[in-house]
Amino acid sequence: MKPTLVAIALAAAPLAGALPATADTPLSADAFDAYTHGKTLFYGADGALYGVECYLPNRRVVWSFLDGRCQDGIWYPQGDEICFVYEDVPGPQCWTFHKGPSGLRAYFESQPPATELYEAQDVGEDMLCLGPDVGV
Repeated sequence: MKPTLVAIALAAAPLAGALPATADTPLSADAFDAYTHGKTLFYGADGALYGVECYLPNRRVVWSFLDGRCQDGIWYPQGDEICFVYEDVPGPQCWTFHKGPSGLRAYFESQPPATELYEAQDVGEDMLCLGPDVGV
């Protein structure tokens, strides 16, 4: 199963190892909320777009793997991690988020080895959520 999450920068991939030490400290829930609230962030992994997440009031989110299917969810803090619970996905998915000069980096902590995502900048796309599947 693919881990779900939020956005981070394609241009940042080559810089991931060159971030200052302060970027290695996970964001607190308050800092994460302040950075993401009201935004739609695209995330990249291994030089390609991975997914997009819209951050709504009251810690609500909408996630998509860029396939037009969107999942509603919520997030909550758990220690240094930010955990997401989505409809139709069993159990929480917990990440640590780090802020660097090129945006966020996120590490999937629920299933080592950690998947790394980074905030994708200027992707030139909108979040697309199609309606429910309709049969004939």
